[in-house]
Amino acid sequence: MATLTKSEPRKDQQAQVETFLTPPANIREVQDTYILELEMPGVGKEGLDITVEGNELVIVGHRSDKPLEGVPLIRESKPVGYRRAFELDPSIDTGKMTAKIEQGILTLTMPKAEQVKPRKIEVL
Repeated sequence: MATLTKSEPRKDQQAQVETFLTPPANIREVQDTYILELEMPGVGKEGLDITVEGNELVIVGHRSDKPLEGVPLIRESKPVGYRRAFELDPSIDTGKMTAKIEQGILTLTMPKAEQVKPRKIEVL
């Protein structure tokens, strides 16, 4: 009978293992658009990587470790990585998505595709 053990990374691999926090998210619908907000404190524009592949949206953010002036007595803040993935509804027009980050809140605006927007049909 075989036993399963959890393999630990070798010492030369340990630096490559990165852990991520899952940022809290809010998703809402406003008219013909979905709004996704993620809390990523300390992450700036340069620390973000947002990709869409197929119907998957992947958001990765890195908070850099700012150098401290003087001699640190206590240092509890650390560099942090955030990662979150979402399955996108086919009704989202991924070519028109926009993103902005402000005060640690990443906001993605995801408009609905024209073909799924409600439209009024005129009776002749």
